[in-house]
Amino acid sequence: MRTIWVKVDPWNKKMVTTALEGGADGILVPPGYSHKVKELGRIDTIAEDGDLKLGEEVVVFEITSGADEEEILRLCRDKKVILQCRDWTIIPLENLIARGADVITRVASAAEARTAMGILEKGVSRLLLDVPDPAELKKALEEVRGAPERTPLQAAEITDIIAVGMGDRVCVDTCTAMTEGQGMLVGNSNRALFLVHSESVVNPYVAPRPFRVNAGPVHAYTRVPGGKTRYLSELAAGDRIFITDYQGNTTDAVVGRLKIEKRPLMLVKAVCEGSAITTIVQNAETIRLTAPDGKPVSVVTLKPGDGVLVSMEAGGRHFGYRIEETITEK
Repeated sequence: MRTIWVKVDPWNKKMVTTALEGGADGILVPPGYSHKVKELGRIDTIAEDGDLKLGEEVVVFEITSGADEEEILRLCRDKKVILQCRDWTIIPLENLIARGADVITRVASAAEARTAMGILEKGVSRLLLDVPDPAELKKALEEVRGAPERTPLQAAEITDIIAVGMGDRVCVDTCTAMTEGQGMLVGNSNRALFLVHSESVVNPYVAPRPFRVNAGPVHAYTRVPGGKTRYLSELAAGDRIFITDYQGNTTDAVVGRLKIEKRPLMLVKAVCEGSAITTIVQNAETIRLTAPDGKPVSVVTLKPGDGVLVSMEAGGRHFGYRIEETITEK
């Protein structure tokens, strides 16, 4: 999920309310105005006297040449860096993104925001919208919040399906109504997550619950905003998760509740890129993975040779954060 800050300097109440209604994550204001923002909504402020101290925790850097990249990388180690370009170009951002710099990119219009989100396919993860008026701000926020991120998906080949007995299974009820082809990425290993389809499918057994993903057992991983994975059992009301469709379009959603109940489980084995991968799901007709064409496929009809969508990832995770390390999970 992208982090979006809005610059409101000079102070403009209408700009602040537009930012709040549009889902901004922070508002940059002049000194003395942080409390006025708090009167309108609960949101982080960035100011010399704000939640994040401008000039201390947050710095503004104007890039003038490629030689500035080293200094920006150094600053990013312990500060949040707002990046400005005199002549707004893509090349400096491409270089910084490629080198892992987590900068906040200042953009002055919805069109610039759209361009920044497309750099190196994945785009920048943090934006400062410094636009002239509430109308352009509303347009830019709709552009940014409506643009899904991309998660590369691949087809894995099913090799075996084995009933494994009873366990504690987690249903994730979200605050979002999903459609066909959408679900959550879940798996036994964070390096291989299966696209478990939402319960948006009409069937003769129960009414559709498009807000629900019957995701898997308590130990299973799922990917969440912030570049992390979490165990299904850790999720709670108000947490944010990722919803992904069969084309890899990924948006975030809010967890409304979890339902953890003892249910019969099924081990699903597959192979992708020469690697054996697994997940465990409830053994029931209404539980579905996702075929490469986006169609939901019930786990009770799966058979060796069938294709399902997965997200593969290199490296390992430590407390949910991605690291470059060899970790074996079986």
